[in-house]
Amino acid sequence: MMQDWNTYRDSLLQRVGDVAKLTPDVMRGLMTIEGAAMKSGKLEPKIHELIALAVAVTTRCDGCIAVHTKKAVEHGASLEEITEALSVAIALNAGAALTYSARVLEAHAALAVK
Repeated sequence: MMQDWNTYRDSLLQRVGDVAKLTPDVMRGLMTIEGAAMKSGKLEPKIHELIALAVAVTTRCDGCIAVHTKKAVEHGASLEEITEALSVAIALNAGAALTYSARVLEAHAALAVK
């Protein structure tokens, strides 16, 4: 096992609580943003959590992985649905690497223009 995700999540949430006590305005701002994203009600909470997991993978956030995996399961996401969302993240990361590789070639070509 790479990590004890349950212990990590519990510890993280405790530390986040400490941060919230020290910077309550920042935490309120974050909660406002999170609430606004869920407000429209056009997507079910499970879909929000699957999107959150795909984003967590692309941003490499272990805390987000720990929290949103639990939330996704609580909202009824199956392992197969989670894996499909992660497959989209993997495909986009590869696409992003390809896109940024093209940018490197463009930057290299710009050197010859000087």
